[in-house]
Amino acid sequence: MSFAGVFSLDTVTLVLLCALTVLIIAYFRNGSKSHVELNFPPGPTPLPIIGNLHLLGLKKSHVTLMELSEKYGPIFTIKLGMIRVVVLAGYETVKDALINHPDQFAGRAHIPIFDDLTQGFGIILSNGESWRQMRRFTMSTLRDFGMGKKTIEDKIIEEAHFLIKMFESHKGQEFNPTIKLNAAVANIICSIVFGDRFDYDDQTFIILVKTINESNELAGSPMVQLYNALPILGFLPGSHKKMQKKERLVWRFIKDFITKSYQTLDANDPRSFIDVFMLKQQQESGNPNTYFHENNLIYTVADLFAAGMETTSTTLRWVMLLMMKYPQIQEKVHDEINTVIGSQRFPRTEDRKNLPYTNAVIHEIQRFANILPLNLMHSTTEDLNFKGYFLPKGTPVIPLLTSVLYDKTQWKSPNDFNPSNFLDAEGKFVKRDAFTPFSMGRRACVGETLARMELFLFFTILIQRFRFQVPPNVTNLELTSGVGFISFPKYQNVCAVRR
Repeated sequence: MSFAGVFSLDTVTLVLLCALTVLIIAYFRNGSKSHVELNFPPGPTPLPIIGNLHLLGLKKSHVTLMELSEKYGPIFTIKLGMIRVVVLAGYETVKDALINHPDQFAGRAHIPIFDDLTQGFGIILSNGESWRQMRRFTMSTLRDFGMGKKTIEDKIIEEAHFLIKMFESHKGQEFNPTIKLNAAVANIICSIVFGDRFDYDDQTFIILVKTINESNELAGSPMVQLYNALPILGFLPGSHKKMQKKERLVWRFIKDFITKSYQTLDANDPRSFIDVFMLKQQQESGNPNTYFHENNLIYTVADLFAAGMETTSTTLRWVMLLMMKYPQIQEKVHDEINTVIGSQRFPRTEDRKNLPYTNAVIHEIQRFANILPLNLMHSTTEDLNFKGYFLPKGTPVIPLLTSVLYDKTQWKSPNDFNPSNFLDAEGKFVKRDAFTPFSMGRRACVGETLARMELFLFFTILIQRFRFQVPPNVTNLELTSGVGFISFPKYQNVCAVRR
């Protein structure tokens, strides 16, 4: 049934006219000051109400922003609806903001779809003291549970055993590994957050993984971006409502698990992130201003899942696509692994220093895949002058990660897949300052150490044991990304042939 079928045409017209009237009033009340008047950076001329939405390709707006940076320079202004947003482009400008002015750019901008969902709780989208305490607690607890240490390394290798068996079950035939890769990476988070892993055929777990995956794809949809720019349109049906529904399913799962954990909590034997948080919650039960409450627990756990599962598993999907596209690179990686480690024992993190080419390929996959092209929007925490412009407190800022990972001044042929970006003339691995897939500064990913370990171990173990081949019916394997908040490979099927 259509929207117009529920209400009469006159009613629909009246509602839309009322919404348009409110938007026009708000525009002329709040949005009429020019960039020059406020000494904002330059940018394209906005239209009333919609701002520059007509210029942005809502499916892949980072591409449009890259084009605008060519015209307006490394710092420019766009209007998303009636909201002025400053875009930072290029390594030097983004670094200047996030590294040289870390506190001033450490805020998280208000994004309607996420504000509706998280209410300012958790770690990724929160601000102020709540964010500081959740981030500090999360990083400390992740380290206590082995992030970057042998205990987590052992869990990743254990999970790789299950993944290998699943891949082997397809006997070299074409299959889509997306959900199983999501599940494998999610299980590493589960081992920390819940204290245990889930079986790949556990239907509740698979539904959770699929729901998070679908929600992340919806977050980058045109309707969600339109809603973020013009939240008054929230009454319309669309993907923003679907995303909200899926997020509530994730929170219900987490809340149910927290309830069960309360019943078996042992102060002398905390088994998980949830247990440690609940013990901290009990310690602060007499503090009316505590940030250690159930809402922060639910949303922090959800953040760990969304960030920790989706980005790493999506990178592994790009691994398979790129290794199929460039079989000669895949074989060179395998030869290096076979020479240094052999075919019997599993790779360990300590092997990384002896695998320069493999390490370079992993880094180039992360750079080329550009998993989070827009970055998460920041905001200024105080009034400041930056690059000759005045940015008031609360100004939304996009530190455009695409412009860093594809910066022509930092990379040789940035639009091509080229592992030599991370190798010197002697074939030794070279660190690059502009390699920032985890962002940088105060808001850099809290799980970077864990993600780097996961990528190295899963990648080397899978290449050690499988040859990834293009399915027989595919004649032209394109390196295109799908529409989503995270940049995922559009083509998903693989053939994993046991070596």
